[in-house]
Amino acid sequence: MCEMANEHQLKEYSDIDLGYIKRNQAHWNTFAAEFSAPGREGWKSSEPHWGVWSIPESKASILPENIKGLNTLELGCGTAYVSAWLHSAGAHPVGLDATPRQLANAAANQTEFDISFPLVLAAAEKTPFQSGTFDLVISEYGACLWSDPYAWIPEASRILKPGGELVFLTNSFLSILCLSDEPESSVSNLLIRPQFDLHRVEWPNDPKPNGVEFHLSHGNWIKLFRANDLEVDDLIELRPDDNAETRFEHFTHEWSNQWTCEEVWKLKKEPRRVS
Repeated sequence: MCEMANEHQLKEYSDIDLGYIKRNQAHWNTFAAEFSAPGREGWKSSEPHWGVWSIPESKASILPENIKGLNTLELGCGTAYVSAWLHSAGAHPVGLDATPRQLANAAANQTEFDISFPLVLAAAEKTPFQSGTFDLVISEYGACLWSDPYAWIPEASRILKPGGELVFLTNSFLSILCLSDEPESSVSNLLIRPQFDLHRVEWPNDPKPNGVEFHLSHGNWIKLFRANDLEVDDLIELRPDDNAETRFEHFTHEWSNQWTCEEVWKLKKEPRRVS
């Protein structure tokens, strides 16, 4: 299954500049091939492994305890290895991404591993689903990094059932404060960016087409969650094992073992109170 987000739907967010969506589509169409092989490794794994340090689910405890039978949506699914894990655990997953080449990689993996679930071509900021459709919405470095949270968080809340869960993994706020714009630079022990008003982050020295990321302080995340009927269950600060390795050179093991470079928000959709 493949559906396109309608242009008029995206324009409903009149107070948010969504021009970055096309930039991020171009960015990921360019780099999709680079992430094809790592994504395929994720499909082959019998246990979910998370983030840049591939931390196993048995240590991270990111997923709900009982996944069987849940209707799940992966926002910004890329090669869709997270949805493949959920399928193996008995869920009914849907993978959504705004980038055609990423979804082509996901479809190729489905063919190779003989696993089928819907793949939807659409933006996380305006999905084609009815309200209250999903028990679990999840994102690992997908929409939670590349979509404006002031657009995708309200949409995720809308399509969650009351009592449903939102789980997303992204860069820690501290790591972004310590990361330079310079190409091939590693995260620093110094604060480089100002904390206040951080929201849209661009990497002007990256190869073109460069993408647009989004990062909020913890206080601003919590305000946004509360405004959208989402209650924080947990904030997990991931730490790599002693022998963990990563292909992402901007994070060193020394730094990531002292300060968290990745964090996981776990949230629950609260029923709206009727006064």
